This record gives sequence, C-alpha cells and structure tokens, in this order.
Amino acid sequence: MADSGPMDQFSAHLDRGWDLYNRGDLAGARLSAEKSLELDAQSPEAHHLLGYIRAAEGSPEDALEHYRQAVELDERFVEAMLDAAGVLIHPLHDFDAALEMVDEALHVAQCTDEVADALLVKFDAFMHRGDCESARALAGSLPSGPFDSVRLEFGVGRARFEVGDLPGAEPLLRSAVKRDPLYAEAHYFLGLLLDAKDDTRGATLEFLKTRSLDLQQPPPRWSLSSEQLEGRVKATIEELPPAARKAVKQTLIVVGDLPGAEIVVDGMDPRAGILLDEVRGSEAKAGAEVGRLFIYQRNLERLAGNAVELDRELAQCLGQELAAVFPTLRGVLGAQERGTSVRPQVPIDRH
Repeated sequence: MADSGPMDQFSAHLDRGWDLYNRGDLAGARLSAEKSLELDAQSPEAHHLLGYIRAAEGSPEDALEHYRQAVELDERFVEAMLDAAGVLIHPLHDFDAALEMVDEALHVAQCTDEVADALLVKFDAFMHRGDCESARALAGSLPSGPFDSVRLEFGVGRARFEVGDLPGAEPLLRSAVKRDPLYAEAHYFLGLLLDAKDDTRGATLEFLKTRSLDLQQPPPRWSLSSEQLEGRVKATIEELPPAARKAVKQTLIVVGDLPGAEIVVDGMDPRAGILLDEVRGSEAKAGAEVGRLFIYQRNLERLAGNAVELDRELAQCLGQELAAVFPTLRGVLGAQERGTSVRPQVPIDRH
C-alpha cells in the first residue's frame, strides 16, 4: 500500500491533536499539533489547535499569538477570533482588545450560530468589565434560536439569567437540559434560576444532578495532590491581612472534591470553592475563629481553568467567604457581599 501523502499525514496529526486534547492529554496533543505545523507552516487550523492547547496549559500569551497567526492566515476564521477574545477576557483582562476582536468576528460571521457565539463572548467581556448596563442591553438583543448547538442555546439562556431576565432564560435552559441531559452547566444554571424563583425543591434536584455530573468528570492533568493544595491554602492564609489571617490561622484545613450531597440538600452551592465551618464568634476583630476550612478542589480548579490562575482563585474565594462570615473584614479584604447562589464570572462555555 502506498504511503500517505503529506496532507493525509497533516490531517491525521491535526485530528489526533484534537482527540488527545479532548481526552486531557495536553502534552500529546501539543506534539501532534506541532507535527501538523511542521507539515504545513501556513495552516490556520494548526495554529488554532496550538492556541487552544497553550491556553489550557496556562500560557495565555502564547495562546493569543497562535490565535492571531490563525486569523492572519484566514481572515474569516471566526472561531479563532472568538477564542482569542476569550483569552483576552480571562485571564488577561484586556477587555477593549477582546471587544475589538469580537467586532472583527461579527464583521465576517456568516450564520446565526456564529453571530450568537460572537455576541455571547461580547456579553462576557461586558460582564467581566463590570459594564452591567451594556451587558443587559446586549442580552436583550440576543437571538433566541433555534440553534444547531445546545451550547449556544444554553449560552443565551445563561446570559439572560445573569441580567435578571428569568422568563427569557427559563425556556432556553430547560431546552438545553432536555437536549443534553449530561450537560452539567445547563443543570447548574437551571438550578440557580429555580432558586431565584423560590422553587427550592426544583433547584435542589438540579444542583444534585450538577454535583453528580461534575463527579463523573476527570480532574485536569495539572491537578495538585491534596497535600500540595493544602500547602497553597496555608500560603494564601499567610498573605491575608492580619485581622483576617487571625480568624483562620489555627483552622483545620479539609480538602475534598465537591460539597457533599447532604449539605447541597441543605442549601449549599454545589460549585462552591470554599466553606468556613464551626465559626466561633461573629466579629473577626473581637477574636472570632473558624474551626474548619473546607476546600473543594474540583470547583476551584474549574473556576481557575489552569494551574497559573489557581492561587488567584483560591485567594478570591477565601476573601469572599471571610467577608461574608465576618462583615467587619469587607473593607480590609476588598470583597463584596454575595449570596451562596452567586457564581463568580467565568467565560461562557463555547465548546
């Protein structure tokens, strides 16, 4: 049988790269992507794959460079533009550049799904920037479908929920759950919506389903051991302001995967990153202490997205919890009060 030609080899490496990425083998995926680029240095698809891998590895600047090269090679590569915008939003926080990239994608978008995808990334940029007025106006103009992708249907539902449009969000989120019963994000946001409507039973069932689906997902390849994560927690505590540090200095640190089903039933957010327990006293400045600090590793890893952002996410979650439990610490920690059902903003799931 004749040897396969260069283009066949290129396609094989590219396909294998995406397959390995989807299986969590980032090192193997990167090797395949680099092989495909060796065979065709002008391939926008190979640069796009490398960008996706480098973003997952925690190298956003490298990822952005590959995405931009993909767009230079194919000026109508909407997906690469939006992935670049996603990196600019989080973790780089360059919202103006992200919005410019989205507008470029909208200029060349050719179908309803591409337009909706781009608008959702634009919504995400507004929300992360804190421009709620622009986000609300955009959410009201989002198309309602029908969409070929259940991810887009969910994304529009989520956006409408996040700006308080519960009637507009509910049918989309329910449809997303029906179309893909294994889609944990859709179950989670439907739970948040039902909780906002005071449907405690319905919300609890959705949150338990979310927890069950989250447990079925493998941890990321960069996941730390429990001992390593505990060390990161102790280092984060040492960086707290003195009044906050005193409250958790002697606490017992317990690392687990996710909140238990029994406390989810009692009202705990299944995607909470941290729980302070056995709190003695109500004012940190008066000598109050926390007996136990539960760290939910899967949730922190999901929020962080990569190893580079884990410490930042840990510090943010700990600061939010301390500010919620000890109101006198809010000014010291610079944290805002939040309810147990409020999810920190992360880029909209596009894939």
